[in-house]
Amino acid sequence: MVDGARLQADLRMLSEFRDPDAPGWTRRVFTPPYFRSRDWLAERMRDAGLQVRRDAAGNLIGSIGGARPALVTGSHTDTVVGGGRFDGPAGVLGALEAVRCIASSGRKLRHELRVVDFLGEEPNDFGISCIGSRAIAGHLGADHLELRDPGGQTLSAAIAEAGGDPRRIAEAAWAPGDIAAFVELHIEQGPALEDAGVPLGIVSGIVGIERLLATFTGQADHAGTTPMGRRHDALCAAAEALLAVERLGSQGEGVATTGRIEAHPGALNVVPERVQIWVELRSTDGDWLDERRSRFEEAAAAAGSARGVRMRVEQLSRTQPLLASDLVREAMTRAIDGLGLEHLTLPSGAGHDTVQMAALGPVGMLFIPSAGGRSHCAEEWTTPEHLEAGTAALMATLLELDAL
Repeated sequence: MVDGARLQADLRMLSEFRDPDAPGWTRRVFTPPYFRSRDWLAERMRDAGLQVRRDAAGNLIGSIGGARPALVTGSHTDTVVGGGRFDGPAGVLGALEAVRCIASSGRKLRHELRVVDFLGEEPNDFGISCIGSRAIAGHLGADHLELRDPGGQTLSAAIAEAGGDPRRIAEAAWAPGDIAAFVELHIEQGPALEDAGVPLGIVSGIVGIERLLATFTGQADHAGTTPMGRRHDALCAAAEALLAVERLGSQGEGVATTGRIEAHPGALNVVPERVQIWVELRSTDGDWLDERRSRFEEAAAAAGSARGVRMRVEQLSRTQPLLASDLVREAMTRAIDGLGLEHLTLPSGAGHDTVQMAALGPVGMLFIPSAGGRSHCAEEWTTPEHLEAGTAALMATLLELDAL
């Protein structure tokens, strides 16, 4: 049985490793609180009977018994600025508790079981997320290692500070077929489970994410002497495009957001000459992403043309939608039914390390409710009962997969 008190004690202890000068429960990757928290976590893993190592990418990996291919579970322990206590840690500490329960039962697993605290899942100053899982999937290249933060430090140097060895980064990659399955327990970060009064969610798939940069170039003029009809206002053109993003995201199976805008020269008495907006499209439907990008480009071009403003759209990144493995989803269903609990099937609107792990074998995710649908904020909360239910479902799923 899951020891709920022990699980909550771990959560409270991990939460103490935070930046005292930042809001919420901030524990960003490559910071002293993050490093200290992982030293603590490594000891907790050893206490649970896991053999612990840090790989060349700085991932913290604990393993126990069995043979390959391995069953793998885990998540991340870094946070966004002002983040909460559950996004990531629920999956790591839930996995650790599952291992303790399996070990104390005396059950011998057929497969090796690995628990991973992936390095740096959240966005960071190097402009790349899911650093550790990218490395394990073989997707972290030399160009990534040369990325620099605002202070000029390279990602390579930061990984070395985290206990990795960037000179041997290729050794962090696992071979395809090395895993029997990967399962990640995570908070939903949305309201669906709570609204339905259901304790567990089986994730059907994870959204694809397309990020775009639209640049509008007009003409700087005096804001007091230039008639309205003679202006080439880049900001007004961008504003129309921004509203188009909202309209496009409100239609069909997806969402769209303009999360950043910059206007130059940025003076009250100057008509804006150059404006950039950063747009993000998310959907589990790749065709939806393609169609919305095309319609955004058309709307932005029309907004620019109407004002004599030049417009250019660049694709910054594209992550394809991911469907969860039927093998893993079926194991989850049997496990949850065996526990006598209810569940919903729902997509994930957020990206996760699971996306990278899909390159290596079957993957799936279990969701537990987020109070008020809140996440990435200090108010992020999941009840002890729901965390315990998620951990029990994770353990039962791993046992189902081990029997295959």
